[in-house]
Amino acid sequence: MKEFELKYGCNPNQKPAKIFMENGNDLPISILNGRPGYINFLDAFNSWQLVKELSESLKMPAATSFKHVSPTSAAVAVPMSDVLKKACFVDDIEGLDDSPIATAYARARGTDRMSSFGDWVALSETCDKTTAMILKREVSDGIIAPGYTDEALEILKSKKKGNYNIVQIDPDYVPEPEEKKQVFGITFCQNRNDKLITADDLKNIVTENKELPETAVRDLIVALITLKYTQSNSVAYAVDGQAIGVGAGQQSRIHCTRLAGNKADFWHLRQADIVINLPFKDEIGRADRDNAIDVYLGDECDDVLGDGQWQKLFTRRPEPFTPEEKRAYLDTITGVALGSDAFFPFGDNIERAKKSGVSYIAEPGGSVRDDNVLEVCNKYGMVTAFTGIRLFHH
Repeated sequence: MKEFELKYGCNPNQKPAKIFMENGNDLPISILNGRPGYINFLDAFNSWQLVKELSESLKMPAATSFKHVSPTSAAVAVPMSDVLKKACFVDDIEGLDDSPIATAYARARGTDRMSSFGDWVALSETCDKTTAMILKREVSDGIIAPGYTDEALEILKSKKKGNYNIVQIDPDYVPEPEEKKQVFGITFCQNRNDKLITADDLKNIVTENKELPETAVRDLIVALITLKYTQSNSVAYAVDGQAIGVGAGQQSRIHCTRLAGNKADFWHLRQADIVINLPFKDEIGRADRDNAIDVYLGDECDDVLGDGQWQKLFTRRPEPFTPEEKRAYLDTITGVALGSDAFFPFGDNIERAKKSGVSYIAEPGGSVRDDNVLEVCNKYGMVTAFTGIRLFHH
């Protein structure tokens, strides 16, 4: 297949639209089901690069959940606790512990379930039955993977009344080193950002504390590779082999840090007993539970706890999770990693990161205020590595 005609471009008025190889070669994909659109393919090709690089760097199966050309999360196959399975709504999935690629996707999808509603999925490994069973009951637009088992393919083809988008990519495909894009009829050309981030990029530790455990190295790599395919400005919090908060496309870095930190906080708070044990009615669906949990953890919890509201969702009125209780819970969190796609210009970013349990940081360095940033890192005993690598993505 040398080209594929699309229904339209980013918007319905942008016609005609297609994807093709400029050099005349065949496309490195097969469309096994559905008819992916322009934005679907942007998600597919960006997300595939992310999981391929994560897997190559860490030698672990990797998965990501994408929305609007940025990851909501990305993860590698670190085993899940029973509490985390419940928080991610996968505690009833049979065979999850025996499927590394399903575990990676369960983590990625379960991180920011509000944002992942209607996601595009990328897997570094063959999609198996267990992964397909997770996807079967989630609202999702499509998937890209290097292969599918027969059972998985049959399950996925049944989604969306048979219209679920399933793309298979040649895992050995290597793009041309030069890439081009057009804006306003003007062609931009640059070399691809083919820098593979590894543990070697974290050796320049510039804080007083220089103890960087292997788990933190893994998590910082997850954060940095996630950022490589996130619309900039961006920062990412990561722990246990998954990105738990991604702040994408903000003009101010402190806004990125706050946005991603709030998401990371919600991920932690979802695992608190009071949230795990919310008395939902059996008939309340997964999306409605996600929405209710998001409101319950936010500043407007009365929208689900008020009279006339809680009766629609719960068998009894839940106790509120007070701001003081949430803060006390989050104050117990440590060991979180934070990556940034460019330098932190002020120490306020570190102050905010501390509130979300950050102990390890990776950023390029090079700000005129690096001394101020490192002063705050040292105040909290954090370990910070200057990578010298900027990861802007537009």
